[in-house]
Amino acid sequence: MTTVQIGKSLLTVSHHWYSLKMIHWSLIVSFIGLLVAALGAYCGWFLFPTIVDKKVEESVVIADGSEQYKRFVQLPQPLTFKVYIFNVTNANKIQKGAIPIVEEIGPYVYRQYRRKKVKHFSRDGSKISYVQHQLFEFDEEASAPYTQSDRIVVLNMHMNAFLQVFEREITDILQGFANRINYRLNHTPGVRILKRLMERIRGKRKSVLQITENDPGLSLLLLHLNANLRAVFNDPKSMFLDTTVREYLFDGVRFCINTNGIAKAICNQIKEGGSKTIRELSDGSLAFSFFNHKNGTGKEVYEVHTGKGDSKRLLEIQKLDDSHNLQVWLNGSEGETSMCNQINGTDASSYPPFRKRGDSMYIFSADICRSVQLFYQNDIQYEGIPGFRYSIGENFINDIGPEHDNECFCVDKLSNVIKRKNGCLYAGALDLTTCLEAPVILTLPHMLGASNEYRKMIKGQRPDAKKHQTFVDVQHLTGTPLQGGKRVQFNMFLKSINRITITENLTTVLMPAIWVEEGIQLNSEMVAFFKKKLINSLKTLDIIHWASLCGGIGVAAICLIYYVVQRRKPEAEVAPLK
Repeated sequence: MTTVQIGKSLLTVSHHWYSLKMIHWSLIVSFIGLLVAALGAYCGWFLFPTIVDKKVEESVVIADGSEQYKRFVQLPQPLTFKVYIFNVTNANKIQKGAIPIVEEIGPYVYRQYRRKKVKHFSRDGSKISYVQHQLFEFDEEASAPYTQSDRIVVLNMHMNAFLQVFEREITDILQGFANRINYRLNHTPGVRILKRLMERIRGKRKSVLQITENDPGLSLLLLHLNANLRAVFNDPKSMFLDTTVREYLFDGVRFCINTNGIAKAICNQIKEGGSKTIRELSDGSLAFSFFNHKNGTGKEVYEVHTGKGDSKRLLEIQKLDDSHNLQVWLNGSEGETSMCNQINGTDASSYPPFRKRGDSMYIFSADICRSVQLFYQNDIQYEGIPGFRYSIGENFINDIGPEHDNECFCVDKLSNVIKRKNGCLYAGALDLTTCLEAPVILTLPHMLGASNEYRKMIKGQRPDAKKHQTFVDVQHLTGTPLQGGKRVQFNMFLKSINRITITENLTTVLMPAIWVEEGIQLNSEMVAFFKKKLINSLKTLDIIHWASLCGGIGVAAICLIYYVVQRRKPEAEVAPLK
C-alpha cells in the first residue's frame, strides 16, 4: 500500500470518527437546549410572575414611612377638574313658557391638588384613617380662550332650590299633621276647612302651593314669601342669573344682603338648611357657589384598607365617619341596610392591584353619595404602558326602579315634576335631594342615555358617548390609574309654583346647569417613573423568558435535525491496510 493510500485511509477514519462525535454532541446540545427552553418557560410563566407579584405587593401596601405612603398622602400629580357650563340663550322666553335653549361653554380647567391628613393607623396596620384636603387652582393655559371673568346666564340654583324645598317641607308638615288627625274631625265644625285641605293632600299629592287656596293662613304666608323674594334674592327678574364663572363656581353669588323682617327670617332658614353650596360671609350675607365647599379640608373621616394581609383590598373604604354604611337612601322595610347605602370600592384615586380581564370594580363618590360599579371593556396602551379600560354600566342611573331591585334610589322627594307613577325618575336621572340637601338631579353629560321625557324638553344638548361616558384606564398589575374621568351633570327641575309670580308661566323641564369631568392623565414625568420602576423591568424579564424559551427550542431543533440527517447518511467504507 502506497503512502498516499495510507493517508487517505487515515483521513477517512478520522472523518468517520469526527462525524460520530458530532452526532453525539448534537444530542447533548439538543438536550441542553431543551433544558434552557424548559427553564425559560418555568421562569417566564411561574418564577418571574411570582417574584413580580411579590414585589408589586410589597410596593403597593401602605406602611408608615414607605414610598407608597408618601404617594398616598400626596398625590404625585394634580387631578384635572374640568367644568362645562350650560349658558342659557333665551332666558326671557323661558319665563313666558318657552322650551330652554342652552349652549355649552368651556371647559374651565382647574388643577385639583389632593393631600390626605392622616389621623392614625389601626393596631394591626391594615387600616388607615384620614381626612381629605383639596385645593383648586385655575389653569389659564388649559382653559384658554375661556376665563373666569366670562359672563354667563345660568339657572338661579339657590332661589329655585329654596322654592322647591319650601314647597316640599310645607307639604311634608301638612301630610304628617293629616296623618295624626283622628275621626273627631268629622264632628268638629271649626276644622272642616282643614279637613278638606287634608283630603286633597292625601289624594293626588298636589303641590301645597296649589292646594292652599282654601286656607287663609297659608295663603297669607305665601303672599309674604312672594313679596320678600325680591329682598332675599336681589330683586330677580327671572329664574336665571347673569353672573361670572368665578362667582358661580367658587367665589359665590351673593344674596340675603342687608335683609330684615320676614326676609331675614327666610335667610336664616336658608342658612340653617345645611346645604354645602351655601355659606355665610363676614358681612352676614349668604353666597351660593358650586364648589367653594370643596376647597380646603373636608369634614368626612375616611378609613381605608392599607393592603396589609390582603393587597386585593388596597384602598377599599371600610368606614366613612365611623360608619360602614350611608344613611342617605331608603332602607328596607325592617330597617336593614339597602344596597343603595352600602359603601363599596375606593375613592378613585387608585385601585387594588392584580386586575383580571372581565372583572369589575367599585368606586365610591361622596359628591353623589353612592358607590358606582365599573366594568372591564378592553385592553389598552397608554404611552407604552399596558392596562385595562373600565366604564360604568346601565346600573349607574339608567336601570333604577323596583324592576331592577334598586328602588331604594327612588327617594321621591319632588312634587309636580316629570317622573313615573311609582315616584322614580325616568331612566338616566337620579334624585340627589337627600344627598345634597337640595333638589339636584344627576345625569350623564348632555343627558346621555336619559329618557326622551327629559331630553325633548331642552334644546342645545348633544350627547356623545366618547365625550360624555365615565371611564378609567388602569395599569392592571399595580392598580395605578393611567387616564380617565368621572363625568356627571347637575340639573334641577324648573317648574311653575302657584302663587309665586316669578314662576307662574314656566314649563316644567329638567334644566341642565353644569357638567364636570374629574380625571387624570399620567404626565410625562410619571410615565417615565412608572416605566423605569416597572415596565422596563417587565420587558427585561419578558426578553429573558422568550429568549430562553425560543433560543433553547431553536438550538434543540437544529441539533436534532443535524442528528437525523447525519444518521441517515451511509457510513463510509474504510479500505483495509495491506
